[in-house]
Amino acid sequence: MNRKSMAVAAVVAVSALLMSACNRGETSSGSGRPVIGVDYPRSDTDFWNSYIKYVPQYAKELGLELKTTNSQNDVAKLSSNVQTLISQGVKGIAMAPQDTAAIAPALQTLATKKIPVVSIDTRPDQGDVFMVVRADNRAYGEKACKFLGTKLNASGKVVMLQGDLASINGRDRTEAFNDCMKKNYPAITVFGEATNWDGAIASQKLQIRLTEHPDIKGIYMQSSFALAGTLQLLKQRNLLVAPDDPKHVFVVSNDGIPKELQEIAAGNIDATVSQPADLYAKYALHYLKAAIDGKTFQPGRTDHDSTIIQVRPGVLEDQLSAPLVTRDGGAYGGIQSVKPDDKSLWGNNI
Repeated sequence: MNRKSMAVAAVVAVSALLMSACNRGETSSGSGRPVIGVDYPRSDTDFWNSYIKYVPQYAKELGLELKTTNSQNDVAKLSSNVQTLISQGVKGIAMAPQDTAAIAPALQTLATKKIPVVSIDTRPDQGDVFMVVRADNRAYGEKACKFLGTKLNASGKVVMLQGDLASINGRDRTEAFNDCMKKNYPAITVFGEATNWDGAIASQKLQIRLTEHPDIKGIYMQSSFALAGTLQLLKQRNLLVAPDDPKHVFVVSNDGIPKELQEIAAGNIDATVSQPADLYAKYALHYLKAAIDGKTFQPGRTDHDSTIIQVRPGVLEDQLSAPLVTRDGGAYGGIQSVKPDDKSLWGNNI
């Protein structure tokens, strides 16, 4: 082969390599695995830190290459992170927008670029996503209501430490709890306190309510973010006593983190609703891979003990199971619970 032929052959070979790399870039970064982006909403709670731990595990199991960001409970940072992930060539994004109204422009940007989105834990108020992966948050509020209503014999005062009403989760849990109380336990007075999912704000507002109303007998925390502060306040007031003590204040949380399960077993709090941090990670990535592969889904029962519903045209939601956890594993207001040492709870397997 002469020198000219060799040069031509080299150019052809390089061109073929470049074309191959470009083609692989349509679905991967060169590893042969689809590249997906996951934005972590925050890393200052045990629940979300558990979710963060599960994501790489399931990404590996599903054969996905992972790019991650953390929006730190800031929707502006989430929008910026979306642009970063787009620039990294991701083919799908999983996110958990804490402000479910303000995320709409970012979703529109992703839609124009045909990048599918799976929303975890929260459901955007506007905009299309391929799938929402969350539990039935109205059921959270109803389960907390029926537990407290039963324990308080349908009368007394309770404080509800709300999350953030800018979040669909905060609204669902608040509305369901209030609706259930009005319908089933009208003699119970509910003091609702907005906290923006902030433990310091929750502690401050709870302290004021306990000072104004020392006869409060129930507390509903919409997330475990308020757990440490609530326990500290009850201890300071000599109210952190056994469940059979007349001074006991009944406490219900939401999340199912290991600390909650331990405190239920110890008798310091009384119940929680276990949000499946492990399944949020597993099925967020499952649906993201399905979207990249061109699969579609319909409303109805799934093969993993959940139900897909259509919440509005173009938006499906897979509502995962979230059991009530109580010390005795009994039934409250017709809702069956499980004990805190139940091995099916993700909080016992982390």
